[in-house]
Amino acid sequence: MKLKLTLVTLAAAAVLAGCATNPASTSGASTTVSRPMSDITPATPADSRARVHVDLGMAYFEVGRYDVALDEAKIALNDSPNYAPAYHLLALAFMLIEENAAARENFERALREAPGDPDFNNSYGWFLCTQGQEQQGLDRLALAARNPYYRYPSRPLTNAGLCYLRLKDDAAAEVQFLRAVQADSANGQALYQLADIAYRNGRYDQARNHLIRLHQQHNSSAASVWLGLRAERRLGNHDAEASYASQLQSRFVESEEFKLFNEGNFE
Repeated sequence: MKLKLTLVTLAAAAVLAGCATNPASTSGASTTVSRPMSDITPATPADSRARVHVDLGMAYFEVGRYDVALDEAKIALNDSPNYAPAYHLLALAFMLIEENAAARENFERALREAPGDPDFNNSYGWFLCTQGQEQQGLDRLALAARNPYYRYPSRPLTNAGLCYLRLKDDAAAEVQFLRAVQADSANGQALYQLADIAYRNGRYDQARNHLIRLHQQHNSSAASVWLGLRAERRLGNHDAEASYASQLQSRFVESEEFKLFNEGNFE
C-alpha cells in the first residue's frame, strides 16, 4: 500500500454556522455551505470548456506532471477567468512543487470564488497544516468534514489526524483517524496511522488488529509489514513475526525497514 496524503485529488484519481468571515483569511474560515463544484453542472459554455481543461490537468497532476497541470489550469482560466476549480488546481500543483506563496494565493482565490467548497477547504486545510498554521488548517478541515453535501468526509478527517500528529497530539489524532475509518472502512492511511499510534502507546493487540484490517483491504507496504513484525514481536507471536520477516526479505529488500531489520534495530 502506498501511503500518501489525502488531498481530495490525490485520494480520488481529493454545518457551518456562526458569523461570516473572510474566506481568504488564514485566521478564520467561511461559514457558507455549498456542494462541491465538481458535483455541479457548469453554469456557462465558458465554464464547461474550463472544466474540460481542469479535469485533464487533474489527471496529469495525479501522475506527477505538475507542469502540464499548471498549463491546463491556465488555459481553463483563459476560457473562464473566475473558474474556481482552475485556481484550486493551480494551488495544488504549486504546493507540490513547493512554491508556497503561489499555492496560498491560488487557494485563497479559489475560496473567494467558492468559499463553501469542501474539496477546496480540505486541500487548503492540509496546506495550512504544512505551513505551521495547524489550528487554522484544522478549522478548514472541520468545515470540509461537516459539509452535508460532501461525499468524502474521510479525507479531511484523515488530514486532520495527520495535522494533529504534526502537533504531537496522538490522542486527538486517533479520534480523527477513528472517525475517518467510520466514514470509510477501507481508508488505508487512517488504519495504518491507528496501528502506529497504538504501537507507540503500548497497545500492541490494537496495533495488530488495525494492521489485519489494513492488509485485508490493501497491499502491504514496507512500513506496514515492519510495524506488523514489531507488534507481533512484542506480543510474542513468533510465527506471525517470522511471516512478516519473510515478506520484508522477499518484497522489500531495498527498503529502510529491511535495513533496520538486518541491524536488529526494532525500535
